[in-house]
Amino acid sequence: MMTDTSASPLAPTSRLARFAPGLAALLGYRRADLPHDLVAGLSVAAVALPVGVAYAQLAGFNPVVGLYASILPLVAYALFGTSRQLMVGPDAATCALVAATVAPLASGDEGLYLSLSVALAALAGLFCIGASFLRLGALADFLSKPILVGFLNGISLYIISGQIGKLFGFSIEAEGIVPKLVELASKFGQTHWPTLAVGAGTFAVLALSARLLPRLPAALVGLVIAGAVVALLGLDGQGVAVVGAVPAGLPELRLPSVPLHLIDDLAGAAAGLALVSFSSMMLTASSFAAKNRYEINADREFAALGAANLAASLSQSFAISGADSRTAMADASGGRSQVTGLVAAAAVALVLLFLTDLLRYVPIAALGAVLIKASLSLLDLKTLRELYRFDRREFILSLLATFGVIWVGAVQAILVAVILALLRFVQLTSRPRVEILGKVEGLSGFHSVTRHQETKTEPGLLMFRFNGPLVFFNAPYFKQQALAAIAAAGPNLKWFVLDALPLTQIDATGYDAADTVARALRERGAELVVAGRKTETAEWFGAKGLKQDIVASRHFPTLRATVSAYRERFPAGPAGNDPR
Repeated sequence: MMTDTSASPLAPTSRLARFAPGLAALLGYRRADLPHDLVAGLSVAAVALPVGVAYAQLAGFNPVVGLYASILPLVAYALFGTSRQLMVGPDAATCALVAATVAPLASGDEGLYLSLSVALAALAGLFCIGASFLRLGALADFLSKPILVGFLNGISLYIISGQIGKLFGFSIEAEGIVPKLVELASKFGQTHWPTLAVGAGTFAVLALSARLLPRLPAALVGLVIAGAVVALLGLDGQGVAVVGAVPAGLPELRLPSVPLHLIDDLAGAAAGLALVSFSSMMLTASSFAAKNRYEINADREFAALGAANLAASLSQSFAISGADSRTAMADASGGRSQVTGLVAAAAVALVLLFLTDLLRYVPIAALGAVLIKASLSLLDLKTLRELYRFDRREFILSLLATFGVIWVGAVQAILVAVILALLRFVQLTSRPRVEILGKVEGLSGFHSVTRHQETKTEPGLLMFRFNGPLVFFNAPYFKQQALAAIAAAGPNLKWFVLDALPLTQIDATGYDAADTVARALRERGAELVVAGRKTETAEWFGAKGLKQDIVASRHFPTLRATVSAYRERFPAGPAGNDPR
């Protein structure tokens, strides 16, 4: 008797999980998790408040805009995300990219600056959702770890160079990391010493808090103490710049509006921003999912990031990404589900409604100190050292990504990172390893003659392995290597055996290259023989309406079967009698 699964109470939840995995998880929420999620959510909010204020400053906004970015995006991710621990919100790298993109377009117009940032978040969100529908979650792996680490190292230096002037009490107008440092040196005599004292004191508090009060968010402790010192000593009246009045209330929800002639400029930056923020977010989400032993869905994560960015846009904020520090806090505080993010969003909303007056005395120098401290956490020298030991080429790629940010800027460096990734991909796939195979006594299977000096081969039989797909960008290399191997085999060659197992894909150009090799063999009185993927190859040729023996006259299921058939056909060797 068959069961009608459509009538099952689990079916609607299963369908819902396809589009809103977080909402489906919330519908099955366990009350026993609530105390843990409440504590974790409040802990996340304690980190999100100072970080949101600081990152808004980094992106060039009123601090309240950073708090707006810490409410609805968290709710959106809780509904659509697949990670139980991941928190989204303002992110140092993302904010740096937003500022680098929007500042040149806004030309000092604050209203246009906000409108462009809101539109950039919306476009990035739409790109993410479109990528999800196209199942492009694999793009998370496109920017390899060395390239992403190098890019984030460059972003770290970019942020530090932009914030260091705030510690000294003067503005730096130059663009680019090196020009900023040059201007800093030239203006050193303009240092405002009370401001420098506040910034240096905040650094000291951040360092000591992390050691003496590890359970409290260091950024929150640092900003609270800095604000209290400014208020008690009246330092704002002595030239120490402060945040000032922060408007109370929740954000007004409205659609972004932006001049149409600027859409093209925003679209390219939004696509790069989506790629970088998604790649960075997936590193965080994957690591915490592995730690807590559950799976995440990359395509659904793409959609969740898109929904979170659309939520940021609707709440008049800027683009967001996965937040390492807040995710780590959620995990360390015992958060068990997406409810942690909802609690954190509610806590930030309550602060916006009732406690914004406490932010007015926060000094700009303290925010700069918090941002520089956060940027230093992006600087990953340990991985650089590991790359240097593991693979010098990967190490150089990482350095090139860093120098891309230094010399061409944060936004253009996205293009540099993508180009580096493409070049690395082409380098790896266009020249795959080529091996001539033989038998090694005492080892099963067939092995490369270059790696095993004792390898024995059959006279007149050449087994050729091409370790990669046979497609347009490596077909000429395949043809070159195959013809060179044929020439080296000498006049007694009878069978050229192509190991099909590594050939995961073949296109028209690859087919043409194989046909060229087959014709060259026929002119020598030899044959092209294929081993492996027999059924799959037959189905492929059938689907294309081609005869399989156009290229290869014989096809065997394995290399072992090929060698046995060759010995039967040429029992006395290739120079012996041909039974045909």
